[in-house]
Amino acid sequence: QNPKTYAIVKQLLEEGNAGELQKYFGSRMEFGTAGLRAAMGAGISHMNDLTIIQTTQGFCRYLEKNFSDLKKRGVVIGFDARAHLSSGGSSKRFARLAANTFISQGVPVYLFSDIIPTPFVPYTVTHLKLCAGIMVTASHNPKQDNGYKVYWENGAQIISPHDKGIAQAIEENQEPWPQAWDDKLIDSSLLLHDPYATVNKEYFKDIQKQCFYRNINKETNLKFVHTSVHGVGHKFVQLAFKAFDLSPPFAVPEQKDPDPDFPTVKYPNPEEGKGVLTLSFALAEKDGARIILANDPDADRLAVAEKQESGEWKVFSGNELGALLGWWIFTCWKNNNRDTRAIKDIYMLSSTVSSKILRAIALKEGFHFEETLTGFKWMGNRAKQLMDQGKAVLFAFEEAIGYMCCPAVLDKDGVSAAVITAEMASFLATRNLSLSQQLKAVYDEYGFHITKASYFICHDPKVIQQLFDNLRNFDGKNTYPKSCGRFKVSGIRDLTTGYDSSQPDQKAILPTSKSSQMITFTFANGGVATMRTSGTEPKIKYYSELCAPPGNSDVEQLKKELDELVNALEKHFFQPEKNKLQRKTE
Repeated sequence: QNPKTYAIVKQLLEEGNAGELQKYFGSRMEFGTAGLRAAMGAGISHMNDLTIIQTTQGFCRYLEKNFSDLKKRGVVIGFDARAHLSSGGSSKRFARLAANTFISQGVPVYLFSDIIPTPFVPYTVTHLKLCAGIMVTASHNPKQDNGYKVYWENGAQIISPHDKGIAQAIEENQEPWPQAWDDKLIDSSLLLHDPYATVNKEYFKDIQKQCFYRNINKETNLKFVHTSVHGVGHKFVQLAFKAFDLSPPFAVPEQKDPDPDFPTVKYPNPEEGKGVLTLSFALAEKDGARIILANDPDADRLAVAEKQESGEWKVFSGNELGALLGWWIFTCWKNNNRDTRAIKDIYMLSSTVSSKILRAIALKEGFHFEETLTGFKWMGNRAKQLMDQGKAVLFAFEEAIGYMCCPAVLDKDGVSAAVITAEMASFLATRNLSLSQQLKAVYDEYGFHITKASYFICHDPKVIQQLFDNLRNFDGKNTYPKSCGRFKVSGIRDLTTGYDSSQPDQKAILPTSKSSQMITFTFANGGVATMRTSGTEPKIKYYSELCAPPGNSDVEQLKKELDELVNALEKHFFQPEKNKLQRKTE
C-alpha cells in the first residue's frame, strides 16, 4: 500500500521489464543472525514497508512462541536517520510499522521518539528486562541501504538457531495483518512507551562507572575533534564528554547533523581510512586539536586519529586501538582492585580475526582471554554467559573498529569507546605521552603484534565458491596448501568444514558455519592469515598478523616480513587476475 513502491512496480510491469522485476521479486531477503541488510526499494528483495511488516509479523510470532510473558515485558525499537526518497522508505517509518505490528497483538513497545545510537537498543533490553530489541539501521553501508538488527532478551545480538526460527516464522506470516499499514494507530495506544528520556539519563549514569580520572578530565588542555559522519552520534558523544567532565569536542560542522545522503563522503565508513576524515583533519588543524574521534553513522564503531610530532596524522587500526583500550581498561581495573585474587574472575574477549594482543597481555598479567567467532553477536553472548557465572568481562573488541568497554552494553558501542579514549588520552598527556607512544610501550612490554587486513570485491558467488574450493583441493582432492610462495604452512583451521589440523581429533573447537567461508592459515614464521567472506557485503576479506615475543623490537623487519607474506597470500591464494577480483582502492 505504499504509493511509491507500488508505482515503481506498476511502471516495470507496463514496460514489460522482466529483468528488473526478477531482481525485485526473484528471491526474498535472507534473515540471518545480523537480521536484514539490503537496499531500500520495491519488491521482496528490498527493504520497504511490506518486507518490514512481514519480517516483524514473523518475529512477533516467534517471540510469542518463546516467551509466555511477552505481553507483560514487551520489546524495544530504535532507528537511525536513513531515508530513501524514491521508495518512501526511512528508518523512522520502518520502526513505526514494526511497532504497529507488535501493538496490534497486545505487545508493549518501547519505541524511541527520536534517532539513537545502535548500542542504546541492547542497553534498553537489559535495563528494562525486555524480551527483545530491534534497531533499524544499516550502520556504515552505502546510503541506499537499510537494515533490521535483532537483539534477544540477554541484550546480545541473536545467534543460531534463532535466525532460522525467525526466518521460518516470516515465511509463515507473509500476508499483512488487518491494520498493518496504519501506523497512526500506535499514537493513541496505551501499549506505546517512549524510553528516550529514561535511557538518556541512565546510560550516561552507567558509563560513568568507567570514568576514573575526573580531576584530570576537568583540567586537561587536550583538544578533540569529533565527527558523526552525517549519522546519529553528535549529541550523544557531546553528552558522554559532559558525563566525564571533559570539555566538549569540536564537532565537524558539515557532518554533525544527520543527513541520509552522506554528502561529504563516498562511503560513510570510518574504517575506509583517511578519505572519511578529510574534514576532521582540516578542523583539527584550525582549532589546534591533536586527536580526532570518528563514529560511523549509527555510532557503534569508533575510529581514532592522532597528530604526530612530524605533523602527519596517524589513523589507528582497530587492532591498535584495541591494544590501547585493553591496556587502559585493565590498568584502571588493577589500580582500583587491590585484591590480587580477583584477577582469576577477569576476562577479555576478541574475535578470531582480530589481533592476539589481548592474549599476550592476559598471559603476562594473569587474567583470562577468550577468542570467539567473528562478530559481536558471539562476543556479546559469550560475555553474558561469563557474567552469569559471576565473572567480569572488562573489554571485548574486533578489528573492524568495534569496542565493548562497558558491561551495561553487550555489543560494540562507539559512544562509550569515544569518551573512554578521550580520558585515556587526557591521562597520558599528564605523563607527556601520546597515544602512539603508549601503543609502542604496550608492544614493548607484551610483544609486537603487526597486523595487515584488506579485501577484494567480488560480485559473483560462483567465483568466491571456486576460490575456496581450490584452497581445499590445492594439491589434489581434500588437500590444503603446504606453502604460500616461500612461506611454509604449519597449521590450517577451516571453520566452514570444521577441520582443524592442530586438534588431536582434527575437529575445530569454535562453531562452524557451512553458509560462510572462513579458512585460517598458520605459518612456520609465526604469521597467521585468515580469509573469509563478508556476511553483509560482496567482499572476500583477509586478516594477517605477525606476533613477536617481548624484546624483539626490529619492527621494520617484522613489517617487511608481513608485507611479503600478504603479497604471497594475494598472489597464490586469491589470484586476483585469474579470478577478476577488484582490489580495495584507498
